[in-house]
Amino acid sequence: MEELAIRVENVSKEYRLGAIGGATLKGEIQSKLAKLFHKEDPNLKIGEKAHGKNERFLALNDLSFDIKKGETVGIIGRNGAGKSTILKLICRVTAPTKGNIYLNGRITSMLEVGTGFHPELTGRENVYLNGAILGMSKSEIERKFDQIVEFSEVGQFIDTPVKRYSSGMKVKLAFSVASHLDSEILIMDEVLAVGDVSFQNKCINRMKKVSQEEGRTVLYVSHNMATVKSLCNRCIVLSHGQLAFEGSTEEAIAVYMENEKLDNTVFFDVSDAKRHPKCNKRHFLQNLHLFDSKANVFEYGEKFPFRITWNSENDNETLRMKMVINGIDTTPVGVVFGGEISHCKGANSADFEFDTSFLVPGKYTVDIIFYDEDETGSVMFYDRCTALRFTVEHGEKSVNLKHWFKDWGNAVLPCIQKI
Repeated sequence: MEELAIRVENVSKEYRLGAIGGATLKGEIQSKLAKLFHKEDPNLKIGEKAHGKNERFLALNDLSFDIKKGETVGIIGRNGAGKSTILKLICRVTAPTKGNIYLNGRITSMLEVGTGFHPELTGRENVYLNGAILGMSKSEIERKFDQIVEFSEVGQFIDTPVKRYSSGMKVKLAFSVASHLDSEILIMDEVLAVGDVSFQNKCINRMKKVSQEEGRTVLYVSHNMATVKSLCNRCIVLSHGQLAFEGSTEEAIAVYMENEKLDNTVFFDVSDAKRHPKCNKRHFLQNLHLFDSKANVFEYGEKFPFRITWNSENDNETLRMKMVINGIDTTPVGVVFGGEISHCKGANSADFEFDTSFLVPGKYTVDIIFYDEDETGSVMFYDRCTALRFTVEHGEKSVNLKHWFKDWGNAVLPCIQKI
């Protein structure tokens, strides 16, 4: 039997809602007296609800799993599923209400960006401070200092106070310190979400190296399915504090995506869907409707018509539409342009047709984007959201399709022609 690095055994974590009162003794007394005389708490924020003293929230419910030495394991799930809670329990930040956690080796953890950094100290001073907090000796930090700074890419600013660093610079330096600690277990919680793409790839390669070459165990939490797929050889899916799935990364991502809000229906109301933060929403997508379809499942090569409905604040600007096709793991597959679409102020609709012949059988999501582009190439984004999930199945046209998803991706490109 392979040696275990982490064992989580029937772990539950319960929190008392509203257990922490006012920030001052006066505020605490006011809240206690208001509760005693059945009056409104004067320290509550507008719209905030007072919780009863017996209200409980079960963040984790009888969770069990094992992680072997040298494994790189991802933990995925929706917000509130219990991912950060289980990491805090493993790192001994807090204790479980019930159950046991067994660790075999020293732990390096990055639960938040720049944890342990002092804003008034320079980057150099924070390397020593953060390294000491993580368990490195002064001689060890001095020996690895140049490597840490080189990897972090902030050498030019190493003697500048950290309060002047961007969030990306902080995470680079924090990750660099943590990744150079000689511990057996490395735990990361969404720390790569802030860094740029090139540094994310650098971090992923670093984590692969510490896992594969140095035999260290990596536990990684992220909402970026592409990085999870690239880094992890096994995944754990959490849902409402319980184990929903444990197995291969591809299967885990499929389970996670299936549990998302977007159901397999032919009418998608996306008025409340999450939007891209850079959108100004002057043209706002309301819904998408598939025609002549009992379900959003199509044979390979089948075409399907659909209608989008949106609301426009004015009719004096150019409006264009495009669709970004993503795999089930959120990796972009391709872009389909719908061109310029006519509209008026108020409610609008337009009909389109999509051809599945360039996709291999599999599951996909579609992001619809409203935008405009001027002569200089500058783009104005009006709206972007995930509007559709559909499945391409094997059919008569795909019988002779010489294509394997795992080896070649999920797009069928045209053959090169001799000239």
